[in-house]
Amino acid sequence: MQRFPLPTLFLLVLLIAPSLAGSLPDFTELAEENAPAVVNISTVYHKKNPLQRYKLPDDFQLPEKGPLADLLRRFLEGQQEMPEEEMDSLGSGFIISPDGYIVTNHHVVEGADEILVRLHNRDTYSARLVGSDEASDIALLKVEAENLPTVKIGDSDQLKIGAWVLAIGSPFGFDYTVTAGIVSAKGRSLPSENYVPYIQTDVAINPGNSGGPLFNLDGEVVGVNSQIFSRSGGFMGLSFAVPINLAMNVVRQLREQGRVTRGYLGVLIQDLDQGLAHAFGLDHPRGALVSRVLPDSPASRGGIQVGDVILSYDGRPVRTSSELPPLVGSTRVGREVPLVVQRDGRSLELKVKIQALPVQEEKAEKKKALQPPQKEKGDRLGLVVRDLTQEERKELELPEDAGGVLVESVKPGPALEAGLEEGDVLLRLDGRLLKGVGEYHALVRKLPAGAEVPVLIQRPHGPLFLALRLP
Repeated sequence: MQRFPLPTLFLLVLLIAPSLAGSLPDFTELAEENAPAVVNISTVYHKKNPLQRYKLPDDFQLPEKGPLADLLRRFLEGQQEMPEEEMDSLGSGFIISPDGYIVTNHHVVEGADEILVRLHNRDTYSARLVGSDEASDIALLKVEAENLPTVKIGDSDQLKIGAWVLAIGSPFGFDYTVTAGIVSAKGRSLPSENYVPYIQTDVAINPGNSGGPLFNLDGEVVGVNSQIFSRSGGFMGLSFAVPINLAMNVVRQLREQGRVTRGYLGVLIQDLDQGLAHAFGLDHPRGALVSRVLPDSPASRGGIQVGDVILSYDGRPVRTSSELPPLVGSTRVGREVPLVVQRDGRSLELKVKIQALPVQEEKAEKKKALQPPQKEKGDRLGLVVRDLTQEERKELELPEDAGGVLVESVKPGPALEAGLEEGDVLLRLDGRLLKGVGEYHALVRKLPAGAEVPVLIQRPHGPLFLALRLP
């Protein structure tokens, strides 16, 4: 190993340092040009004083004298003097048109009685809520002003992992704070978030940044900063932004019709593990496995079947099941979309006409009472099963033609190793519909030793495929 004297090392550092500094991005011009189009948003929530809910009947006669009369009189006088409580909230946003349209997060303005927008020059406006969409966490505001500075809208589909990005916002109320980082991942699916393929970054985002813009190095907005993952309430290196392509689609619909319409396919899907991938004839886990096709849906009319693995949608590959809902949701209603599915070991191309996502009422949680398991010996899968009663079928919302047998007991064996539980309903085994216990036992006897077969089960939260490996 060659050693250099200290003077030589010092000279090398002086020569290399400028080249390293030159390779890092310079955000000064980007921040200076775009800060005027970023706004601070404060909201006011009027909260009734809790004492104001108490009111004496109109015909109530106050006593004229005594301690009770003085107490009631002071109480009533104090109630009239108590003002409404005001609660403030803070967020960010950005101007997309010179006539005052502003994008922010739904959760920043949700339920607000007043929305105030403060510009970079400290001018403050009262904003009107044009529309808001909880599913995408996007809201559109309007202020009465002209010739406002605006941001440039970019293309989030062209954003690459590892690219530099910059955020401008008001974390903890500190106006026009600039933070930078890189794109850590794309297409992130968060819990209870079905329609947003989030951009994950390591840009420092904190409360107050919500609704602010995420810029690329060309000074274009590629995302709307929305969420952080944190155990402490502050930044921990995991920040999430709504892709600007999705956000602007929501904005367009809010401007045109005041609400958002999403595409609807009508399937329940799940991911595949290695066992399921082999069971369905795939070389490795990919795609979205269809565990249920809803009746009278675009999927049922388009020929999609239970057990199909959706590999691509509208020409875009589907790597995981979480990638499919955002693609379907952003599809224009009425459009016919091509899909590629894997069925029985071969690829098929289908065409499905997308409908609008129906508005469904929330269903109350159901309590399921199962009969106690019988102490019987399990079959070669390790299962004890029986036919479903009409009440159980109705409770699970299973039609007669859906088949199914109820798992009463799970003994040590392939079923237990695959994850089956007492109370599961077996709907399909190795692609065959199970119409009763007799057909189930006949099929189990015919399963080849050493085979890996898919089994479709029904649980209270929905259908699920598992992979069974026979000894």
